[in-house]
Amino acid sequence: MSAAPPPPALADKLKFYGIWVGVALILLLLPKILSSGGSLTTFSLIGISIIFALSYNILLGQTGMLSFGHAVYYGLGGFLAIHAINFIVGHKFPIPLPLVPMIGGATGLFFAALIGWVSTQRSGTAFAMISLGLAELVASSALILRSFFGGEAGVSANRTKLLKVFDWNFGPQIQIYYLVAAWTLVAVIAMYALTRTPLGRMCNAVRDNPERVQFVGYDPHVIRYLAFCFAGFFAGIAGALAAINFEIANSAYLGAVQSGTVLFAAYIGGIGFFIGPIVGAIFVTFLSLGLSDVTPVWQLYFGLFFIAVVMFAPGGITGLLMMHRPLLKGGTMLRVLPSYAVALLPTLAMVIGLMLAIESTVHYTVNPSENPHIRAFGIPFNAASPLTWAAALALIVVGFALARLSWRRVGHAWDEALTTARQNGVAA
Repeated sequence: MSAAPPPPALADKLKFYGIWVGVALILLLLPKILSSGGSLTTFSLIGISIIFALSYNILLGQTGMLSFGHAVYYGLGGFLAIHAINFIVGHKFPIPLPLVPMIGGATGLFFAALIGWVSTQRSGTAFAMISLGLAELVASSALILRSFFGGEAGVSANRTKLLKVFDWNFGPQIQIYYLVAAWTLVAVIAMYALTRTPLGRMCNAVRDNPERVQFVGYDPHVIRYLAFCFAGFFAGIAGALAAINFEIANSAYLGAVQSGTVLFAAYIGGIGFFIGPIVGAIFVTFLSLGLSDVTPVWQLYFGLFFIAVVMFAPGGITGLLMMHRPLLKGGTMLRVLPSYAVALLPTLAMVIGLMLAIESTVHYTVNPSENPHIRAFGIPFNAASPLTWAAALALIVVGFALARLSWRRVGHAWDEALTTARQNGVAA
């Protein structure tokens, strides 16, 4: 018999719990540093996105199930939360607002348990198509069952009418921020704990080799089903928090855009790491809010960035960062930085040329009668000038050619730095 692994050292325990305490302090003090209404709203949206992305990663990253309909449980949790607020207010029940997200979580869990047993019979492409079909079914029902979903206008509620907690009525945005932050911290800890349980380990095993899992006596279908239920529960919590934040739930909560956004966040952040969806949720939220203010076709840039991540960085942003750990430990990171600096210039030139071409094309296809002197990303230019088109073409072609050469140089520098780090005793 093999010996049990040694218990973690005291220093490791202190480091582990210190991380969570540090995160809690950051969430507590963040409004003191950035206290504007826009900042608090952005932080609330980020917290909701983090819970939603981590719940999705229970399916994709942990269990290997690609879902195109995760917004179903997010949206249904949001709708039930809004109806619950109206019901509680109408009957004057002494239930405070901080407990309402549990109603959304229970709703997500209920429908995940109801739908999941059939949809998790298969994995891979079959599961993805089933999730897509169910998503379209529920999304179309939102416009048909108007008594529950409210049609295109949705269902609204007043969150300030519920029982006050410590004299808080949750009207000001800062109070909603602290509510979202508290639920985000609790949900993140719970989902991290889930990954450390035997069920979490078996989810990873089902993702990697379901036949072997079945050989050792476990049913992959049951494991996928349990993971699906947990994912639906946390997605329902995220949907309820979104409904509380906006005081409305509408059909957009259930749409394909919502399912696609959470997929983008998880994959861009990196599905192979627990922190990956957190990074992706923060990045995608800032990117969508920032791009929507500077260009009308921000979703096009969003899609292009996602394609670039899939093609050149399948491990996501977190995967790229983790690749540098051996170089940092081995002290060879400085050997790669000059090559990065050289490769950044032609890459940036190519991106600028692509932006000029896209914005000029959009001007002629969307607003052809308006003034051609436009501004995109803070850069003024004349979309009708042949010089603009020539500059865009030159930047794209020359930038692409030089970027290919320079990134090859980065590859050589990376191999040399990694080899030296291994010689210094650092594992890749």
